[in-house]
Amino acid sequence: MQPRVDFISLGVRSVEASRRFYVTGLGWPVHREVPGEVLFLQINHGLILSLWDAGQMRAEAGTDSPAGIPPITLSHNVHSADAVDRVLGEAADAGATIVAPPKTQPWGGYTGYFADPDGFRWEVAFNPTWTVDAAGRVTV
Repeated sequence: MQPRVDFISLGVRSVEASRRFYVTGLGWPVHREVPGEVLFLQINHGLILSLWDAGQMRAEAGTDSPAGIPPITLSHNVHSADAVDRVLGEAADAGATIVAPPKTQPWGGYTGYFADPDGFRWEVAFNPTWTVDAAGRVTV
């Protein structure tokens, strides 16, 4: 097995609510869609974000999420602390809940977190020791 991830699939309560948030609210382009079942978004680096009806995901993949907040954090890295503030503002305008306002972290970075309509946590991060180029590629 090669060391890579090609898809990230999130089991969501409502594909339509996720569509409103990610596509209508944040402006992310749809790659492919089966209305009410699954929405595929082509995201950076050739990665696909799959927003999949949670019931169908459970039936096919045998997933059964624990009660409460899904135990995963997705990270969106940016080139500056100002960009963290801007992206968190865009997410809030799209309907996200800011769950941790941006702040300088003990390790020297600047991060904040928002929750999408299903409660999935997104970290928006600036790490001064990493490079994020104009295409969004992160170099550690």
